Amino acid sequence: MTVASFLSVTKYPPSLLYLLMTLGPGIFLLGLLERIELRDANPLIVFGRVPLFFYLLHLPLIHLVAIALAWLRYAQMHFMLNNPPSLWGPARLFPPDYGYKLVVAYLVWLGVVLALYAPCKWFSAVKQKNTSALLS
Repeated sequence: MTVASFLSVTKYPPSLLYLLMTLGPGIFLLGLLERIELRDANPLIVFGRVPLFFYLLHLPLIHLVAIALAWLRYAQMHFMLNNPPSLWGPARLFPPDYGYKLVVAYLVWLGVVLALYAPCKWFSAVKQKNTSALLS
């Protein structure tokens, strides 16, 4: 057993180490952030007021970004348009080297969050002005 073998975790099914590595820091940060008073100008408040709206918008946006990245990298995108995509077996449609480095994943994540800030802020204002039960 080495230190590196401790980091050998499985996501599916989630191993105890995986849960500790992912949920532990989140719970710790939640405890720290709970003591901080957030103002209305804080971007976290905007996303916190419209979580379902953000969730419903981020899925198609991430897929569009994945299609664009596939087109830029492989000059084709047909494998991104299959539902469900085939990752294994004889019908494997993804290129053998498909995938991106972690820094690219973080940049895409940051870009999606920044791109959805304005729509979320707009929808938050709409929700505050309209008292309809549909928007609550």
